[in-house]
Amino acid sequence: MRARHRTRSLVGKASSTLLLLTIALSQASVAQAGPREQAKRIHDRIAGVPPSASVLNSMAAEISGGNELAAADIAMENSAFYDVTLKNLAAPWTNEAQSKFVPLNDYIATVIGLVRDDADFRTVLYDDVLYIGNPALGLPGYSQSNNNHYEALEDGGFSLKDNLIRVNQSTYSGLPTTATAGVMTSRAAARAFFSAGTNRAMFRFTLMNHMCNDLEQVADVTRPPDRIRQDVSRSPGGDSRVFLNNCVGCHSGMDPMAQAFAYYDYEYDANADPDGELGRLVYNTANDLDPVTGTRVQAKYHINSATFEQGYVTPDDSWDNYWRSGANRRLGWDSA
Repeated sequence: MRARHRTRSLVGKASSTLLLLTIALSQASVAQAGPREQAKRIHDRIAGVPPSASVLNSMAAEISGGNELAAADIAMENSAFYDVTLKNLAAPWTNEAQSKFVPLNDYIATVIGLVRDDADFRTVLYDDVLYIGNPALGLPGYSQSNNNHYEALEDGGFSLKDNLIRVNQSTYSGLPTTATAGVMTSRAAARAFFSAGTNRAMFRFTLMNHMCNDLEQVADVTRPPDRIRQDVSRSPGGDSRVFLNNCVGCHSGMDPMAQAFAYYDYEYDANADPDGELGRLVYNTANDLDPVTGTRVQAKYHINSATFEQGYVTPDDSWDNYWRSGANRRLGWDSA
């Protein structure tokens, strides 16, 4: 038995040594590569296709001059960077399965457009912004109830670098300007994260996709639980310790912020269209009262209210960030 453990230990050490050696040799190879080799590698990684001779020469010249970022900028001028690299980067952000094998949609197009235009990328989560295909292409118009416009843009093989134009999202979505929030109020995001459920999915996946943390990583049981909704049991399985030591960690921060989405929903016919392909984002304005809640708040915010009747009843879309204090202040929130 000791011999077996010793053998496993030696194999483990050998594997670790081999891995470190491989990494060291790889880094040495990069360091020893000439400007042209470095330029080709940068272009291949960014655009996914080989550079032309002239582009390779330009990039190599920038690298020789110590301007590696300028060389990368040249690689980003290749249309494949927008059509493939950026699309594959943003596509997993648009669905709960986090699959990149999805058609082009308004969320992906908006991310690509903002990168192409070198815009302040923070606006991806709050601006009245949308990118659509150039009307001169003769595509189906942007629709609030299907994705035909973007699928035609992709299927037609049109360059996204050259054929995306920026417009006001509110003009095309029907949302008030004050209700737009970048890609969070795109049709693709609504279909993925406002469909059914309680709208907490929008908060969770935005946290994952744009702040690189899932809820487990930001759980903080020291935050007050006063804004946790009625649908969360305070004694799961009859044990209140589970709530205090686990549930509170996520819900005390998530529920107050997810309240910002209280007026949104994604409506579709679950029987005829179970995947919601023909659904649309809806938003309750001051003139729209939900028949269940009697307010602008969507009925989904009051579901399972009998689970804990003394829980928080959402009255409107006002929100608070309890994570500005405690361990999660490290995430860099503003002080407002």
